[in-house]
Amino acid sequence: MIPQLVTLGYRRADGRRRRLHIPLLPVALVLSPLLLLVAAAGLVACLASRINPVGALRGTWQLLWALPGTRFEIEQGRTAVLVSVR
Repeated sequence: MIPQLVTLGYRRADGRRRRLHIPLLPVALVLSPLLLLVAAAGLVACLASRINPVGALRGTWQLLWALPGTRFEIEQGRTAVLVSVR
């Protein structure tokens, strides 16, 4: 299942918590023109470094497929960031 929602939560140094919910489909639609440029740059990079582009695409797809359910937690001092992918 492709990730559909990213929840970004953070705690400021003063203790207040904030949470942002980011739907990925509208963001992907808005950024789709850039996606074509990134795909072209990736193809050129694969060819320049002699990597099979199909294998690189398959690996990228598997990474995206494994993202749902992933949680990143970073804490430094009194500031904390939590990223959850659903």
